[in-house]
Amino acid sequence: MHFAESSGKTREIHDAAPLHVRHLIAIGGGRGGVGKSVVAVNLGVYLAQLGRTVALVDADSNGGELHTMLGVSAASRPRGPDDPPEEDLPMFKTPIPGLLLSPQVYATGSTVPVRPGRKARWARRLRQLDVDYVLLDLGSGTAPATLDLFLEADLGICVTSPEPPSVEATYRFCRALFQRQLRRLLFKDRFRMRLSERAQAELPPLPAPQDLVRAVARYDAAVGELASAELGKLRPRLVVNCVRLRTDSDLGPGMCEMATRYLGVNLDSIGHVEQDDAVWLSVVRRRPLLIDSPTSKSARNLERVARRMLALVTTRDQIRPPEAIDLVPQELSLYDVLWTHRGATDEELRRAYKRQRQLFQADGLALTSLMSEAQLQVAQARIEEAHDTLLDPLRRRAYDVSTFPEQEEDQPRTGAQVDTALAAERAMLRQELLHEIHAETDFTGALLAKVRESLGIELEEISNRTKISQAHLRAIEAEQFDRLPALVYARGFVQQVASYLKLDPTQVSRTYLRRMRAWRATNGFPGP
Repeated sequence: MHFAESSGKTREIHDAAPLHVRHLIAIGGGRGGVGKSVVAVNLGVYLAQLGRTVALVDADSNGGELHTMLGVSAASRPRGPDDPPEEDLPMFKTPIPGLLLSPQVYATGSTVPVRPGRKARWARRLRQLDVDYVLLDLGSGTAPATLDLFLEADLGICVTSPEPPSVEATYRFCRALFQRQLRRLLFKDRFRMRLSERAQAELPPLPAPQDLVRAVARYDAAVGELASAELGKLRPRLVVNCVRLRTDSDLGPGMCEMATRYLGVNLDSIGHVEQDDAVWLSVVRRRPLLIDSPTSKSARNLERVARRMLALVTTRDQIRPPEAIDLVPQELSLYDVLWTHRGATDEELRRAYKRQRQLFQADGLALTSLMSEAQLQVAQARIEEAHDTLLDPLRRRAYDVSTFPEQEEDQPRTGAQVDTALAAERAMLRQELLHEIHAETDFTGALLAKVRESLGIELEEISNRTKISQAHLRAIEAEQFDRLPALVYARGFVQQVASYLKLDPTQVSRTYLRRMRAWRATNGFPGP
């Protein structure tokens, strides 16, 4: 999609336009080929399947392919005399009810997609669409128009993959995003804009946002505070695609923590998508994954991402208020080094130490491009110092007295490890369960899983307390009745799970075992 540089009028026109769209969601990121289009298409399908009207807009400046992924052949035809003006957004119906597509269109003789030069008008047109959701597939890169659309969205999602180039590109996108945000903020004030440009001249290209804020504050404290507040509002969401290993699935939270520490950006993870041949097959078949292979593991991952996204836009992200950074950098305490709090138990400290050692390995993915080898060695030494000091009762007491002479023990950190998307999803699930659970509820494995997720309880926790194996717990939730023991034992398992989830064990076991008996009778399994 070809856009001209924004003239700074985007926000004015956006505010003056009549709003019809409930939510504008942008999917972008720094590197191509990580699966942004797959994520965008399937998020649109998920919302459409919920009965929402969704406009999927192909805004990739390198050329679009969403129409091919959806099997819409009309998107490739040339523009005709009766087509809408270029400034408008031509919409095509897709095979999915409720999902509309605005594809890339090429004019005869042109090698670039036909899109308006006046981006502000085009952005206003997005807000005037009479749909519930607009999903923008922005493609890769950090062009000004791409950054502007990402900043204008109600929710911005970055997609990355567990590879060093992709991780570095995501951090670069976050740097560029704030630099663009600061320029938009100061555009009308030429004096403050010159101060910002002077501060940037002292730093390397695309500096860490928190370094830029502090550099600006040295020239003008008021502008520094304003920039700090804007940085606190910047909250991109992160999806890690093509996950193969357990360490890959931990990459999202790790990147969020590193972005908070070294960039000052409140990057939040909303999930990951496992590597799965079903994704490749769905693209080959020109059918969205949630329709072509809805039971695949990657489809379930995408549904989880979609639920969290929906929870965030529904709650307007009021889980955690924006946080401004310190204009004067403060030395981290040993508790901060381990990303924990003063009231942490020895076991919590050991877990925190183990996590930090994993994050700060020499080849740690989450650290890509953030620090030099010398800086990494210093960070590793600080982690070891924190471990040796805080796990020794006498040394810890002496450290607390010398470092916090008159302060009370603080609360757990509210940094990047606090998953706001997960908190919003749990709140939405609890609200739904208020209407689903009553005296006549027929408890299924899926409903038990939903109750567990709404309470933030992992299967490992239930297994540790009830001594039921995680394999049996997974079989209960998936209703894999052939993997459960005889009814007399299964009843005990289900009752223990219900008690742990604070449900009525009698009602849960009665309705669940009724389903289990019916399945066994149908499939020829022996009786109790």
